[in-house]
Amino acid sequence: METPTANGKGPVVNTGTPIELGSYDPYGTFKDDRVVKIEHLFLPWEDVELKSMFEADAYAQQRGRDLLITVEPWSWSQDWRLMPVDLRNAILNGSYDPNMRAICKIAGELKSNVTIRWGQEMEDQDGRFTWSGWRPDDYIKAYRRMVDLCRKEAPKAKYMWSPKGLEGLQAYYPGDNYADSIGLSVFGLQKYDNDKFGRDRTFAELLKPGYDLTVPFNKPIVVAELGYVGKQAYVDNWKQTVTEVEADFPELNAVVYFNDKEVHPWPEGYGRPDWRIDFQVLE
Repeated sequence: METPTANGKGPVVNTGTPIELGSYDPYGTFKDDRVVKIEHLFLPWEDVELKSMFEADAYAQQRGRDLLITVEPWSWSQDWRLMPVDLRNAILNGSYDPNMRAICKIAGELKSNVTIRWGQEMEDQDGRFTWSGWRPDDYIKAYRRMVDLCRKEAPKAKYMWSPKGLEGLQAYYPGDNYADSIGLSVFGLQKYDNDKFGRDRTFAELLKPGYDLTVPFNKPIVVAELGYVGKQAYVDNWKQTVTEVEADFPELNAVVYFNDKEVHPWPEGYGRPDWRIDFQVLE
């Protein structure tokens, strides 16, 4: 038996699957879907509205969901962002400890089960994130510093180390004591697939490289950011398969849909794909 989500437009949850569905859902599209088990929020640590965490907690509690909180170590205002070396130095010298401490103090007061995801996609070299592309040892020092600090404020929280899924990610692994789970990013853009590969690619095909690189760490694996855009048949294939039990992915525990428009343009003129389920089907 299958359970469609978001009025039949969202991912299908297959009954009996151990793979949970979550969503980053600023528009409330999945608000009535009881099969959604993870509520995802993104918090910039320089201009975060801390009370929003309590509101998210109440929202999640009403729906029986856990909280996945991605803490991005910058401001969402580009004018206030530091250069990569300056951000690295400020984190390592403790200048941003109060920012992380403030978020984690609130996280420790929430009623929901909380997982903290800090500084995602660190191995990506395309310049999207200020913290991505640091030397691995610098990233690991920063990540561990943040987790150590957060554990004092939120002792019950879990921690997700979340690379993008690219070659070289292993060098950024912070160690078994600093990762309760591993997150990956998987996005399917049909036009990109057809232009670059001459065919449609599947969810399993895009997940496999990152999965194979991270499964040796023996941690639960989550697709922390998931999206897909294309014609109806392409979208139908993805939404039907993302929670299927695949023999190739026994450690996959959850997929979390990113129900928003892409913030950063894709390279080579592909623009900002709109992953929102109301706009993901193209004519």
